[in-house]
Amino acid sequence: MVLPHEPEFQQAYNELVHALEDSTLFTEQPKYKKVIPVVSVPERIIQFRVSWENDKGEIEVNNGFRVQFNSALGPFKGGLRFHPSVNLSILKFLGFEQIFKNALTGLSMGGGKGGCDFNPKGRSDSEIRRFCVAFMRQLARYIGADTDVPAGDIGVGGREIGYLFGAYKQMQNNWSGILTGKGLTWGGSLIRPEATGYGVVYYVEKMIEKATNGKESFKGKRVAISGSGNVAQYAALKVIELGGTVVSLSDSKGSIISQTGITPEQIAEIADAKVKHQSLEQIISASAFSGANSVEYLAGVRPWAKVGQVDIALPSATQNEVSGDEAKALVEAGCKFIAEGSNMGSTKEAIDVFEANRSNDVWYAPGKAANCGGVAVSGLEMAQNSQRVQWTSEEVDAKLKNIMYTCFENCYATAVKYSTEKNAEGLPSLLKGANIAGFIKVADAMFDQGDVF
Repeated sequence: MVLPHEPEFQQAYNELVHALEDSTLFTEQPKYKKVIPVVSVPERIIQFRVSWENDKGEIEVNNGFRVQFNSALGPFKGGLRFHPSVNLSILKFLGFEQIFKNALTGLSMGGGKGGCDFNPKGRSDSEIRRFCVAFMRQLARYIGADTDVPAGDIGVGGREIGYLFGAYKQMQNNWSGILTGKGLTWGGSLIRPEATGYGVVYYVEKMIEKATNGKESFKGKRVAISGSGNVAQYAALKVIELGGTVVSLSDSKGSIISQTGITPEQIAEIADAKVKHQSLEQIISASAFSGANSVEYLAGVRPWAKVGQVDIALPSATQNEVSGDEAKALVEAGCKFIAEGSNMGSTKEAIDVFEANRSNDVWYAPGKAANCGGVAVSGLEMAQNSQRVQWTSEEVDAKLKNIMYTCFENCYATAVKYSTEKNAEGLPSLLKGANIAGFIKVADAMFDQGDVF
């Protein structure tokens, strides 16, 4: 498949197909080859006009989308993104990744993604509410608790989920779990905001344990993290809790570096600022960033080549945020574990660098495995809604940890089983393991349901 007008989707497609072809799967079971042309085309793409009124009384028009990619394992499931960069290629890439990510959670969820080229930055609460009502007016007829359950993503947080849910309830006269990431008093799940960040750290815990035969943990490790949203914040807090040192965070304008370690108080300050759409540059003058806890701010750069010696890297901002040169810099700085908190956080060139260094004990985990904790707890939120119950934080966290540990073991075992590198030195490829394990689960369901024959 060649789609020059959809570069992000092409990259995601190529990554999956290359992982499958560079394994023994197709030689052992050739029938799986037939699935690729079917699974790589969405079941349905919905595009719609969103016209709404701004605070000046003027009409504004945006493009809304929902890509319902695959429902073999359950209702379509995936976030809504409100950002000016949103286009069909990005949503198809995210939806395609989501199919296999959701499969790796072990829960009954298909894959989808949606959003709009609306930019919430600089908008009033009233404008965002009116936009969300207009967006849901178009989307409502295509979603449902057993059909398609969207969630948040970039630009869609708790406030937006609330407005969208309220609009759906008024339009449909129906209170059901049609969105995840809801408020705790109206159907949300504890640990949902923390889930992706915590999950990626739980996944890396198992990587460290396996690679060092249980001799090492996060304790004493230096960890570079990019991003400063939910994923980065909670990954950083969990790393600190487990005894690691977080040496960086970043946003679209620059990075903060701290050789002594970013503190929980600084992360709390960043969380407050991000709700107000403030940049890191605007908040590093706050008292939490002064004195012994001062940080270095670097404008216009990502942290990877600037952090010095580092053991673990967690890209947690956006797609393609680690370049080939930055991957080389990380390997040279002693980085042994790379796990993506963001979707497709590393470029193909970066992944090639990490994979080429597996014999040197460098181990890379792709986003579809490492960051599946977020959608896993969304699935647990759906389960709680269906039962009309709310589990405790401890119950949800224990289930999340078990899902991430099981996901790692599945990826590891699949990588070993279908490896073309029999008896080779070094660690098995989690990139291949994740892609193959997710693909097989979806493919088997498609065979059983007659989508492929």
